[in-house]
Amino acid sequence: MVNRLPNRTDARAIPGYTAADEERWVEEPPKKAYRTSFERDRARILHSSALRRLGAKTQVVAPYSDDFVRTRLTHSLEVAQVGRELGQALGCDPDVVDAACLSHDLGHPPFGHNGETALNELAASIGGFEGNAQTLRLLTRLETKKFRADGRSAGLNLSRASLDAVCKYPWTRQDAPLQADGRQTRKFGVYEDDLTVFDWLRSGNEKYAGVRCIEAQVMDLADDISYSVHDVEDSVVAGRFQLRWITDPDQRARVIEYTRRWYLPGADDDEIDAALKRLEATQEWVPAVNGSRRSLAALKDMTSQFIGRFSTAALVATRKEYGDEPLTRFNAQLIVPRETEFEIAAMKGLATAYVMTSEERQPIYVRQREALGELVALLQDTGDQYLEPMFAADWNEADTDEARLRAIIDQVASLTDASAIEWHSTLVQGKSYRTELF
Repeated sequence: MVNRLPNRTDARAIPGYTAADEERWVEEPPKKAYRTSFERDRARILHSSALRRLGAKTQVVAPYSDDFVRTRLTHSLEVAQVGRELGQALGCDPDVVDAACLSHDLGHPPFGHNGETALNELAASIGGFEGNAQTLRLLTRLETKKFRADGRSAGLNLSRASLDAVCKYPWTRQDAPLQADGRQTRKFGVYEDDLTVFDWLRSGNEKYAGVRCIEAQVMDLADDISYSVHDVEDSVVAGRFQLRWITDPDQRARVIEYTRRWYLPGADDDEIDAALKRLEATQEWVPAVNGSRRSLAALKDMTSQFIGRFSTAALVATRKEYGDEPLTRFNAQLIVPRETEFEIAAMKGLATAYVMTSEERQPIYVRQREALGELVALLQDTGDQYLEPMFAADWNEADTDEARLRAIIDQVASLTDASAIEWHSTLVQGKSYRTELF
């Protein structure tokens, strides 16, 4: 006898979510299937070309530099695992959180945050470039699956709840809030010419303007947790540093400084130092790794235990505040204890101090930014000649220089690290493809 999965339609109620949460920008006929609408969202992202490209994009170290280094893709898969479990424990739909976690880095350009900085400068005249805003643009325009009645792309046409869960910064550049130090945050989640879909996905929740839904908050914390421990793990395995180094007062001061400067502006150094001491006092802390299976296993256990430590702290604190009811959309705020926030930041500060700001990396970062600048300049001079067909169509349909530049920025942002180097080598330098130059 064959066991059959029950039939259900997209209109089936999902606990904690309304019919409006499941709506899509372009209406689609109901499908009798075994999947919910949110499961369909996750599948669309999982099968997207943008997700596959993350396998060749930098997380911290270039993907071609090591066979086992984490890439943006493996990082996204790990974020999805952390976020899905935490979200489910809170009562969020796990597929909404999973979809947001898989999507959260789709808009990042080649060369990681260094590439994002370069493209932001190159796009200054058209509203800048921001990886999170690019993610929304990609999901609702560039990664095509459905079309609007006027013939324009609707992207993957995800549900309102899934799209909103991706919005880590639900505001434009002009509306960005102030940080703790009084400065306006540089992060934003939507470009001006994507406001139509942004307004649609936030419709019905106007009173929460500038507030992230809890699914987006879970995604954001899962991202922070994942890269805080995994970047340290990758860096130790790659021989960049050992955790015992921070017992030296000068080295410790360096880590504390970068933690404060990059992640906790205005924080007290003693409080950051206390966070490091709490982590050092755990039985999982691994002062040194020598490459043996035993030491590598200990390091892996440390990362696993710290993921559990940080996630559980947020889960317990949030449940203590809101009880056992399912927490979805805007009926709760994720609570991360201050001590946990500082411990996560201290872990990120370790990787920042020893990898991202190391002197040996600076010439590489300069060459990467120069390459992207020269590539954008060449594409501006050559029109649609070298653009891929989809971006060439956007360029030809544009009616202003600003819109044409945005099409070029979209093209360059879509490239992987290797393809950006290849395009620069062949188109700008007229040389054969050589990754070692970067």
